[in-house]
Amino acid sequence: MTKGLFITFEGGEGAGKSTLVTKLEKALKEQNRTVVVTREPGGTLLGEELRNIVLHRKGLIAPNAELFIFLASRIQHLEEKIKPALKQGAIVLCDRFTDSSIAYQGEARGLGMDYVATVANLAVGGFTPDITFYVDIDPKLGLLRMQKRGNGADRLERESPQFHTKVREGFQKLAKAHPSRIHTLDGTLSPDAIFDTAFQILEPHLKHASRRF
Repeated sequence: MTKGLFITFEGGEGAGKSTLVTKLEKALKEQNRTVVVTREPGGTLLGEELRNIVLHRKGLIAPNAELFIFLASRIQHLEEKIKPALKQGAIVLCDRFTDSSIAYQGEARGLGMDYVATVANLAVGGFTPDITFYVDIDPKLGLLRMQKRGNGADRLERESPQFHTKVREGFQKLAKAHPSRIHTLDGTLSPDAIFDTAFQILEPHLKHASRRF
């Protein structure tokens, strides 16, 4: 019996998550698998509207308000897109999920990782990824990569170096607490090397995932 597979990708700014998602999507589709690629905040019409607010709104957004905007987007995303895709047997590749809230709002914003984990899990009814790839990188290098891309920085990308260091610490704590789910990848390696490691980790899970014939 086949089933869907929910894979999330976490990391700081410029870590290389999006590149890894693109490479895995291509490899999985070459195996004739049904793949859905999505992101947070976003993934739905409502989610993209909330994304624009939380990442591009000028002026102060209180940490708790920021958290609950992300959670509102996630609830809609889960019910409208992620769960239906998984029920149809798809492999869902999601750029960011609950771990980002815990690292960004819990650790870096100072709301507390335990508090955010509790609230975030209540919001999604305890829904947890099957596999999480955390791409770890020094925030200085990640932000330098972002600057070189020249796409313009959003609210979170413009935060202080100390903020981004706390984000990394949050992710590292999560990876240590959930070693069976969260797999840490070295973001300083080449995109191909990161992909190779991730695919080796993913491969044993694929025998139970859906395949399109």
